[in-house]
Amino acid sequence: MYFLDEEPRKKARIEIIPMIDVMMFLLVFFVLISLNVIPATGLPTQLPTSRNAAQQTPNKPVIVTLTANGTLQLNGRDVAASVLPAELKALQQPGNPLSVIVKSDGAAQVQRMVDVMDLIRDSGINQISIAAKKKA
Repeated sequence: MYFLDEEPRKKARIEIIPMIDVMMFLLVFFVLISLNVIPATGLPTQLPTSRNAAQQTPNKPVIVTLTANGTLQLNGRDVAASVLPAELKALQQPGNPLSVIVKSDGAAQVQRMVDVMDLIRDSGINQISIAAKKKA
């Protein structure tokens, strides 16, 4: 039975446009993350430049980062200089030589970088490279 004073009930609707907007935002976010457009965590450094810089990709290199203020990281994890050789020895595997890339800020003191390279050699690693950008 229908009464004149009753309002007709509205049917529930699923709004799809806001859902599409959210899905597009998530898609763009994950694409940017996968393409490394959004920088990964780590210490920001300004690499020195070289005319003879060559791209070398040894098997899973260990990256030691040194900033201008002397902060030291091993594979993106803060580490004290005193424990760096022990950490590197723990990463070494018998029969598989470990290679290290020193990613030093261009403004870092040369003596500090040489000290870090000495610490790396103290752990028994002889394959040490210095990261640099190619000059334009």
